Amino acid sequence: NINNSYGWLEKSDLKNDIEFILGDIRDFDSVFKAMKNVKKCIHLAALIGIPYSYNSPLAYLKTNTEGTYNVLESAKILNINDIIITSTSEIYGSAQYSPMDENHPISPQSPYAASKVAADQLALSYFKSFDLPIKVARPFNVFGPRQSSRAIIPSIINQLIIGNKLRIGNLSVSRDFTYVDDTIDGFYKIMKSKKIFGEIINIGSKNSIKIKEIIKMISVILDRKTKIIVDSKRIRPNKSEVTKLVCNNKKIKLQLNWKSKTSFNEGLKKTIKWNKKNL
Repeated sequence: NINNSYGWLEKSDLKNDIEFILGDIRDFDSVFKAMKNVKKCIHLAALIGIPYSYNSPLAYLKTNTEGTYNVLESAKILNINDIIITSTSEIYGSAQYSPMDENHPISPQSPYAASKVAADQLALSYFKSFDLPIKVARPFNVFGPRQSSRAIIPSIINQLIIGNKLRIGNLSVSRDFTYVDDTIDGFYKIMKSKKIFGEIINIGSKNSIKIKEIIKMISVILDRKTKIIVDSKRIRPNKSEVTKLVCNNKKIKLQLNWKSKTSFNEGLKKTIKWNKKNL
């Protein structure tokens, strides 16, 4: 971060318990330095905004693919014994069958998704080639407090806190949303497991919901009569639009005893309460 800001961690009670090492995921030397004397690594660094990936695909390759290479190569040299690579449900593309398990065909429909496919496959190749202890966590859509306003749920909430007009893209697409606490619990259980090295594991609620339904729910909670303005700039190119994502979470449930504890409506209420206070 050019301002040396720690984001929401600036106000965290845990800030003094965290060692911060400033660097750049695209720079091998800074990644290697940060990973020295580390036993476990959870790789979360990525460019995630899909619209910007149409403008600068190379930025996504350098950050998401080459950045993952830097983590993998450093882990190999340093003999780190547990590495979680963070994937994304976007690599599946629109659901060819539903719910979507870990064997669902990979069909990236944006440069962002393609960069994440490359990162995943590179990680799995390091497991097969060098016996690197890799696990690939594949979360579906996450939501909750502190999420960037570029994401769909905080974008809707923040616009409707301010007024009743809502600028939005495609209303008919559906996504599988999981509250952030449950997603974190999924990562924790994946990290603790000794059984799933070299494997991919979905994290999702198995509840796919359309954007127009989310707008209705948020409007009810905020008591807004919402005026929807469809913004063509927010709509993806037709062949690039992922129309439906829904998670088959049987593997994480059966193998790691994970479950989604927060209902979508409860998660929305918690998120709205936080955003009202911190907008």
